[in-house]
Amino acid sequence: MEVLRPKKLETHPGDELIPWARRQLDLAREILDNPGGGLLFATQTIGQVRAALQERDLERWEEVVPILERAEDQAVHREFEDSRQLLAQAIEKLAPK
Repeated sequence: MEVLRPKKLETHPGDELIPWARRQLDLAREILDNPGGGLLFATQTIGQVRAALQERDLERWEEVVPILERAEDQAVHREFEDSRQLLAQAIEKLAPK
């Protein structure tokens, strides 16, 4: 067996990132305070979306990334309503340009 290099991983190319991010953040907003792992899954999801936006085009998403950072922080501190409001702001700003 010959191993050459890892395959390129492009999970959400181009503007496909936007609908994926919106769906993920909607889900996180819904389950934020659910017992049985909702908070853990929601904060991981927020972090994954934030990282994906930063990785792909930080300049384009420079307004959204700090909002997601604050939303994640508020969730960890169990300020669920504040976190939900921040997630709603981020979702609103995630529109194709």
